[in-house]
Amino acid sequence: MAHKLKTGARLVVASHNPGKVNEIRALLEPYGVEAVAAGELDLPEPEETGETFAANAELKAKAAARLSGLPALADDSGLEVAALVGAPGIYSARWAGEAKDFTRAMERVEKALREKRAIQPQQRRANFTCALALAHPDGACDTFEGKVFGTLVWPPRGTHGFGYDPIFLPRGAQLTFGEMEPDKKHAQSHRARAFEKFIKARLR
Repeated sequence: MAHKLKTGARLVVASHNPGKVNEIRALLEPYGVEAVAAGELDLPEPEETGETFAANAELKAKAAARLSGLPALADDSGLEVAALVGAPGIYSARWAGEAKDFTRAMERVEKALREKRAIQPQQRRANFTCALALAHPDGACDTFEGKVFGTLVWPPRGTHGFGYDPIFLPRGAQLTFGEMEPDKKHAQSHRARAFEKFIKARLR
């Protein structure tokens, strides 16, 4: 039988990325779920050895649930660029290096696109994918996936969000994720779409 989370539940957000933790906290807040970051509990970051977003999310969620004794929600997400055959994909964070320098990561994406002579918007199609995994201390785990499609712009625009947000222009939008106020981004992001599936299955 699937586990349900109740109002007032305490949940570990299995991430050491402050931007990601803040987004997930904001999404959980209306449901009365208390979110504590893995870093606040001094939980180690497991090595991400999965070959898909879902596999990595499950790995992180299960490790945090096992070590904390609490339900744990992990996100694995990234940018997939059609002209780069899906790269950086599950390596999106690694493209930013140990310093997590996403300015460098965005420059790397742009350089790769220019090498492919991908200049026009139709040549610069991309999507963000998010896999959310909810794990419990008893080992039960469910995963929910969301995607948002758009194109990549250059130079980067905006200072909101994190990661590759300043170069991602969602389909039909005039503003990049980096230019949008957090509430507007949350309403349409890949994380919000995965979260909606999670809410329907585990919180309602």
